[in-house]
Amino acid sequence: MEPTTVKRILEAALLAAQQPMTAHDLRRMFDEELSSEMLRKLLDELREEWQERPVELVQLASGWRFRTRAEYLPYLERLNPEKPPRYSRAVLETLAIIAYRQPVTRGDIEDIRGVAVNPNVIKTLEERGWIDVVGHRDTPGRPALFATTKQFLDDLGLRSVTELPPLEEINPTLELNHAA
Repeated sequence: MEPTTVKRILEAALLAAQQPMTAHDLRRMFDEELSSEMLRKLLDELREEWQERPVELVQLASGWRFRTRAEYLPYLERLNPEKPPRYSRAVLETLAIIAYRQPVTRGDIEDIRGVAVNPNVIKTLEERGWIDVVGHRDTPGRPALFATTKQFLDDLGLRSVTELPPLEEINPTLELNHAA
């Protein structure tokens, strides 16, 4: 099959997909073997072709997908003016601790924050799909270890936690919000 045809099939599948598609999913569409190198080359070409358009091809933690460029979101939000959920400071602080120090226990979070963690905070993050139990610490009581999920990374548009901004960049933001 011609590379141009393969690229158009990839494009159609990615535009139709509701969730990010893994490289494995994309290769499964073809009868003959599509190498990882060729797939990557075609995806990079697609990304380049969409460079000047209002939609971009991005690679996230759970795969590839098309998404609207950020500068067009204010206009699209007018079509569906839902307010995004607002999270309490406790929820955001807990999420930040988990994201930057993972895996952590509830006790670790309490030590860092200096206050007890409300069970609803953990529940909220789990229900959102942003954190999950990834194991248990080998200490008395075997407390659960929490870490962020691929959903968390996807929602932030990241491929891995290494792409999170350095804490030094976030700390002044937290201080400004705290003073307000």
